[in-house]
Amino acid sequence: MKKSFYYLWGSQTLSNIADLLYTLALTMLILKESGSIIVTTLIPFFVVISRLISGFFAPLMIVRFRLPSLILLSQMSQFLIFILLYAYVTASKENLNIFIILAFVFTLAFLDGWTMPSRNALIPRLVDNNALLKANGIISITDQVVQFGGWALGGIMLMIIGPHYMLAIISLCYGITAFITLFIDDPTEPPRKHLWDLRSYSKEKSELTDSHWKEMKEGWVALWKSARLRSLLFMDATEQFGGAVWAGPFILMFVLEVLNKDEQWWGYINASYFAGAVIGGLILISLVKQIEKKIVLCMLGGTLGYVIVTVLYAVNSNAFLTLCIVLFTGPLTELANICRRTIMQRSVDNSILPKVFSAQYVVLSLIYGLSLLMMSVLADSFGIATVYIIAAAISGLAVIVGWVNRKSFSQTNQSEQNAASVNRSV
Repeated sequence: MKKSFYYLWGSQTLSNIADLLYTLALTMLILKESGSIIVTTLIPFFVVISRLISGFFAPLMIVRFRLPSLILLSQMSQFLIFILLYAYVTASKENLNIFIILAFVFTLAFLDGWTMPSRNALIPRLVDNNALLKANGIISITDQVVQFGGWALGGIMLMIIGPHYMLAIISLCYGITAFITLFIDDPTEPPRKHLWDLRSYSKEKSELTDSHWKEMKEGWVALWKSARLRSLLFMDATEQFGGAVWAGPFILMFVLEVLNKDEQWWGYINASYFAGAVIGGLILISLVKQIEKKIVLCMLGGTLGYVIVTVLYAVNSNAFLTLCIVLFTGPLTELANICRRTIMQRSVDNSILPKVFSAQYVVLSLIYGLSLLMMSVLADSFGIATVYIIAAAISGLAVIVGWVNRKSFSQTNQSEQNAASVNRSV
C-alpha cells in the first residue's frame, strides 16, 4: 500500500466523522426550530436527491480533474460552505430559516456526491492488486467504526456543548480533511508541477473534444455492455432495495411492535449491527488470502447468509436473541459488499472506473430513496415483520443472479491483468 493510500484513508475517515456530526447537529437544530418530525426528515431526503443529481454530473468533473484533486475540491468547498453555515447559525441565533438550512444541506450533499465514486476508484490505483481486498476491508472497517462510535459519542458531545459549538468543530474537521487530501498523489497521472496542479493529464481524460453527453454516459455504457458489471450492479441494487429496512424508523417500529421494548433497544440493535460489521471486517482482513482464492463463493455465501439471517430476524420476537441475530448480519454484509466492490474494481480499466462508480452511485441512491417510500407503505399495510421477509426475498434475487453469472465473475479479464501490471511497475 502506497503512502497516498493512508492519506486517503485518514482524510476520508475524518470526512465521515464530520458528515455524521453535522447530520446530528442540524437534525437537532431543525427539530428544535420546527418541532416537526416531518420537516426534520427532509434532511435525509434532500441528501439523497442532491447526491442523485451530483452523480449524474460527476463524470464531467472526473474527466477534467485528477481524482485526488476532485476530492480536494469537494472537501475544500464543503469547508468554506460550512463556515458560512456556522456564521449564519451563529448570527441568526433563535431565528433560523429552515429552508436556508436545507439549502446548505443540499449543497453539501451535492459536493459530497463526487467524493464516494472518486474514493472507490482511487483505491485500486494506490495499492497493489493482491492487496486490494485488504485495502477495501480496512476502509470498510473504519467506516463502520465511525458509525458505531460516532452516533453515541456525537450524541454525548451534542448534549454537552450544544449544536452551535458542534458546528465549529465540524468546520475544523473539514479544514483538516482538505489539508490531508493535498498529499494524496495519483500514480497513474504525471507528477504534479506544483501543489495546486489539479488538472488531469492522462491521454484519455485530456481529450476534451468529446461532447458532455458522451462523457456522462460512458460509465453507463460500460455497465450495460459488460455482463459481469450488469450482474454486480443488479446484486448491489437488490441488496440496496432490501437493505432500506435497516434504516432507523423501520428498526424502531420493529422494536416497538414486535419486540415490545422501548426506544432504548433501538440503540442496542444499531450498536449490535455495527459491532458485527467491525468484527466481520477484522475477520476478513485476517483471512484475506483464503477469501481471495474463493472471492466469488465468499461473495455469494455472504449474501445468502444475510438473507437467512434477515428471515430469522423477522420471525423472532425475543429481544436478546434479536441482538445475536443482528450481530451476525454485520459480518455477512461486510463480506458480500467488500468482495463485490473488489471484483468491480478489478473488472474495469482505471480510466473508466470512476465513471462506472458514478453511474452505480446514481442507481443505488435512486433505488434507496424509492425503497424507503415503498417499504414504508408495505409496513403500514402488512406489518413490519412482513417487510423484513419481503426484503430478504428481494436480496435473495442477488444470490440467484450471482450464481448464474459465477463463471463471468471468476474470469480474469484483460483489464484486471493490466491493472496488476501497472501496480507492479509503479
